[in-house]
Amino acid sequence: MPSPPLAFRPHPWHGLDAGRDCPRVVTVYVEIVPADGVKYEIDKHSGYLRIDRPQRFSVACPTLYGFVPRTYCGEAVAAVPMAGGPSVVRGDGDPLDVCVLTDRLVTHGDVVLDARPIGGLRMVERGAADDKIVAVLVGDPMYGDVRELAQLPRAVVDRLRHYFLTYKAIPGDASAAITVDPVYDAAQAHAVIEAARADYERRFAGG
Repeated sequence: MPSPPLAFRPHPWHGLDAGRDCPRVVTVYVEIVPADGVKYEIDKHSGYLRIDRPQRFSVACPTLYGFVPRTYCGEAVAAVPMAGGPSVVRGDGDPLDVCVLTDRLVTHGDVVLDARPIGGLRMVERGAADDKIVAVLVGDPMYGDVRELAQLPRAVVDRLRHYFLTYKAIPGDASAAITVDPVYDAAQAHAVIEAARADYERRFAGG
C-alpha cells in the first residue's frame, strides 16, 4: 500500500529518506544543474534553496549536483580509509554531496531522483573531508548500466576533478587550497555513504 500523501512539504535534508536500497541506490536532492550561473545551496534551517554565490569566471558544474538526505559529513566520514589520500579528522559538517551523471537535460534543481553510486572523490578543504559521490541516474539511457567509476571515460572524471579544484579559486589567492584525491570505486562510495548516515544519526539523534 502506498504511503499517505504528506500534508506539508518535508525538509529536503531531514524529511526525505536516503532510499530503500541505500547505499546501492540513493535518493538525491538536486540543488544545481550544469546550466546554472549561480551556485544554489540548501538553506539548512528552512529547506529552501538559497543563492550561495555566483559561479566564478566560466566555471560550471559538469553534472547534476546535490546531496543524500539524512547524511552528515563528520568524524565517521573522515575516518573512512583512503589509500593515498590526505589525513583528515573531521568532515565539513554538511550533507554528503553527490554528482549525478545523465545525458538527459534537467533544466532546474529542487528535484528528487534515484541514483546509483559508482565511486567518488575525496575532496579536502581546510583539513575537512568534503567527499563527492559520483552516481548515475537510474534508468539513464547512456549511463544507466555503469556500475563502476572505472567504466567512465577518463575525461569525465578529469572534468569533475578540475571543477572541484577550481570552482572556488580566485587568481593569486592560495588561502583556500583544495585537494581532490583519491578517486575511489563503488564499494568505497558505499562505505562513505554508510559513514555519513552514521554521522547523521549521531549528530541529530533524538531530533
